[in-house]
Amino acid sequence: MSIEFAIRLVGGVVAAMVGWQFGLILTDPSSLNYLLYVFTIAAATFGIGLLVTPYLTVRPFNWAKGRVANMPAQDVVAGAIGLVVGLLTAALLSLPLSLLPAYLGKFLPVVASLVLGYFGATIMVTHRKEVLQLLGLPRDGGRGKGGPEHKVVIDTSAIIDGRIADISHTGFVAGTMVIPRFILAELQQIADSPDAMRRNRGRRGLEMLNKLQKESVVPIEISDVEVDSVPDVDGKLVRLAKNMHCSIITNDYNLNRVAELQGIKVLNINELANAVKSVVFPGEEMIVRIIQEGKEFGQGVAYLDDGTMVVVENGRRYINGDVDIVVTRVLQTVAGRMIFAHPKAPHQS
Repeated sequence: MSIEFAIRLVGGVVAAMVGWQFGLILTDPSSLNYLLYVFTIAAATFGIGLLVTPYLTVRPFNWAKGRVANMPAQDVVAGAIGLVVGLLTAALLSLPLSLLPAYLGKFLPVVASLVLGYFGATIMVTHRKEVLQLLGLPRDGGRGKGGPEHKVVIDTSAIIDGRIADISHTGFVAGTMVIPRFILAELQQIADSPDAMRRNRGRRGLEMLNKLQKESVVPIEISDVEVDSVPDVDGKLVRLAKNMHCSIITNDYNLNRVAELQGIKVLNINELANAVKSVVFPGEEMIVRIIQEGKEFGQGVAYLDDGTMVVVENGRRYINGDVDIVVTRVLQTVAGRMIFAHPKAPHQS
């Protein structure tokens, strides 16, 4: 017998006892069917208790347990403080409320405790930083002014991409970098894939993760927090970042958009790479090395140090050689920036 079914039975028995008492109060003892009416009411309340009990006990408990497990420690402490303050306020109000006539004196103190406890915890968690600031306490969980102020969660695509290891090594990423266990599980699943390309990507991700742990200048944290109510990995990542009030590092376009729609700050590696590329203007001259043919006849292709592709008209004859070029136009595409140029005309004597 499962625990939930046992709780259903207990709830049904308690509801039947309450229903029996109500039946005794509501039914006329002189009636011929007195016991039948009382038993009918008790049976009906037993059925209701059997159906409703899990939604009043087990389900709310599991929901609250999941929420607390995903909350940062600072929010849990703040919620506990707010709950205590709310209950103390309700205790002060319980005496005057208990002096009210009839059922109000018994009912309102309980309602006040529930309402004030809930609002105390909610207000404290929502305005944690402002309240701690008013109390003169550190807002960063006691880490001090020199410690990292926030955390960033890393996506699978960012780990496989590999550039995050170099970025973290430079110190551009501030705060603790968090890698959830379900991201590690997804990497392991990709590395064990029967498809050779996916398998290589997964193994590259594991290698990059190892490099990240060894060379990163910011703390790396492996988080055991699980998001049970969300099936897909991207959804888990977004929910985790929202609960932890932190950012996401990714280069996944769809994840980027979903996270932004939910108000989560996203650090997109592709956008960072495009932002730091060299600024080139039409008419500018430079020297490049042609390494391959272009798609169109006679074209040659070169690359700048930052990886920007340069398409040189009539540059095919300069393959494996350096050539002076003049930029004709710069094109921004979804994949990145492309530069079009032609060889510089020789000086006329």
